[in-house]
Amino acid sequence: MSKIVFLDVDGTLIDYETKCPDSAKKAVELARANGHKVYICTGCSKAEIAQRDLPELDGMIGANGGYVEDAGEVVMHQAFSVEQVKHIVDWCNERHLGFYLEANSGMYINSWFVEQAPATMMAYAKGKGASDDQAQAAAESFIGGMIRTDDLYRDDVNKVSFILSTYQDHLDSKVEFPDMEANTWGGKGEVALFGDLGPKGITKKHAIEVLLKHLGASQADTISFGDAKIDLSMFELCAYNVAMGNGGPEIKEAADYITDDVNEDGLFNAFKHLGLI
Repeated sequence: MSKIVFLDVDGTLIDYETKCPDSAKKAVELARANGHKVYICTGCSKAEIAQRDLPELDGMIGANGGYVEDAGEVVMHQAFSVEQVKHIVDWCNERHLGFYLEANSGMYINSWFVEQAPATMMAYAKGKGASDDQAQAAAESFIGGMIRTDDLYRDDVNKVSFILSTYQDHLDSKVEFPDMEANTWGGKGEVALFGDLGPKGITKKHAIEVLLKHLGASQADTISFGDAKIDLSMFELCAYNVAMGNGGPEIKEAADYITDDVNEDGLFNAFKHLGLI
């Protein structure tokens, strides 16, 4: 029976240097040739995904669930209002926090991000096992794709990520923005590097529900792959869940199966184990 597969991107489909292993591309290609549908389910927005060298897919869930696309058709898109974006921009600027606005048209940054992002993104890559040179290259690639502008009060923003000066910034964001979903990424607990804000009620789980309804498909035929705590909402819904070998302890504890690391053919090996290829 055909399956519907949901793949996290960073640390799952691609490595922490934003490279997609050839074996992962082959796994997706073969699975789709066998009649299975493969979607990415990621915190990234479409503009960021467009910069990645990914295999052909059936569609995507982006912005941690704020955007759903199937075969080029937009199924759902829940963006912030301009007033909400203005609130976030002003709050971050007052606290001197670098941020990027994630929209389908691009990733838009403030001046504080220009100053703070190189060290932060290097710390992120090194925390995932990259060498100094690899971390610097990954940071430069990530930052190089962003747009510096003063026109930040936008109406097309799906999600906002901001650099944490301390973990208190995240805690304060939960109080400041009760109408939004507040998360962290780039590390566990108080060592997180980024906070992020999304529209209330938007999760990967909700987006999968929307897509399944659109497809007329059953939850019983779903499989998800992830490496981080943010992927747990996928695991709550999908019938079978796979954690990457490079994943954190929470995602591994919740998984039905743990595969190899992303750079050790983890995706390919799991697809083979599950009979997708």
